[in-house]
Amino acid sequence: MTDNNQIISVRHLVKTYEMGDIEVHALRGVSIGVHRGEFVAIMGASGSGKSTFMNIIGCLDVPTKGEYSLDGVNVGLLSRDKLAGIRNQKIGFVFQGFNLLSRTSALENVELPMFYRSISNKLRREKAMEALRVVGLADRWHHMPNQLSGGQQQRVAIARALVNDPSIILADEPTGNLDSRTSVEVMEIFQKLNDHGITILLITHENDIAEFAKRNVVFKDGRVKRDFSAERRRNATEQLKVMPQISDEEEEEAA
Repeated sequence: MTDNNQIISVRHLVKTYEMGDIEVHALRGVSIGVHRGEFVAIMGASGSGKSTFMNIIGCLDVPTKGEYSLDGVNVGLLSRDKLAGIRNQKIGFVFQGFNLLSRTSALENVELPMFYRSISNKLRREKAMEALRVVGLADRWHHMPNQLSGGQQQRVAIARALVNDPSIILADEPTGNLDSRTSVEVMEIFQKLNDHGITILLITHENDIAEFAKRNVVFKDGRVKRDFSAERRRNATEQLKVMPQISDEEEEEAA
């Protein structure tokens, strides 16, 4: 029986890559369900299968076998064009390298996902500004990426992921290029978004970052090794109170 509250349902997922005469088994029968409003950290060492899993969840790759349903839709039955639509409308992506256009302002970077939809210029700008307000960067809307610190660039990337009101946010090592305090600031944003009901899947190899999630799923050798709820979830807001402050000048020097 299907659980209607599951936004992600993965059953017996297998992914095999052929490299010459060698078969590489990236996923070996993974079954996972993610409910609406969950905050899940996907963990595992390099080669564990976590990145392959996230690529399939993000509709960037397709499984060799198995079934994946997103928001009640069997993704495996969709055409390439419909998959592109799913990526744009139902999934918000946040990457380690920010992936911002260097010659485009923060506001225009946030607007980008909406260019593929029938949205007026006025509404597009309003939604982008609201997303920047959510991540605390409304006053930097006109700045180019090279005028922003790494943490600010990642905030722009999170705002961009939010503008189409996605069903889920997929964050791939979002703190990998950030210092300790800025990493916690980014996790505070994710926790607040999750508190407002947004489903978040976070891929990370850092145990201390995974502790900000409500649930941890650990991959090893293409299988789920552990799947458990966080007993002592770290609170980013509380942790920031006891961490050293970083001045705006120091943060921008780190950009």
